Amino acid sequence: MTRLFLLLGALGMAFVQWLIFCYAPLESTMGITQKIFYLHLPLAWWGLCCFLVVFLCSIAVLRTKNQKAACLARACAETGELFAILTVFTGMIWGKNAWGVWWTWDPRLTTALILCFIYAGYLLLQNLDMPKERKERLCAVTGILAFLDVPLVFLSARIWRSIHPSVFTAQGAAMSEEMLCTVLGAIGAFGLFATGLIRLRLETLTLARKLEELSLQHFE
Repeated sequence: MTRLFLLLGALGMAFVQWLIFCYAPLESTMGITQKIFYLHLPLAWWGLCCFLVVFLCSIAVLRTKNQKAACLARACAETGELFAILTVFTGMIWGKNAWGVWWTWDPRLTTALILCFIYAGYLLLQNLDMPKERKERLCAVTGILAFLDVPLVFLSARIWRSIHPSVFTAQGAAMSEEMLCTVLGAIGAFGLFATGLIRLRLETLTLARKLEELSLQHFE
């Protein structure tokens, strides 16, 4: 199943490239630069979804000490961090054309950057040399607290004065039908690929945990 998700995701992203450059119309103001939006939005959405799974798994770890949940939290955190970093960089490319600068301390950009640093710290904790149960509890607490920034990222453009555009509003999607189909296709393709990455990483973490347990049994 892991390979299937990765294959479907890769094929989907290849098809999305056709949608982006051949099907979706050229935006009148930003031109070709606007097309990075079709990568930026799916990366952002699935990155936040990954962090939601980290949050839920962290609660499960604290309540039940479920080791599979601990592995899934780490796999999702790594994938989410990758997507969050790519979101920031694609946003910078878009912003250079839209605003004339690579970076501005806009609420949406600032909260997104803070999110990257928070989950980078979470991943550093995962690599600490300390007793396994204690590390899992510490990472679980961090995974729960770290999620507090996720709603701020999502709502920042609505709560504070922000120059970051809101694509989906109460009035609907601020784009043409062709653009909407393209972005929905991109969201689907990135979702399949993200699921494949998470499953692949979960398998390697599970195998590593089993090898560690066998190694401890051997030396006892």
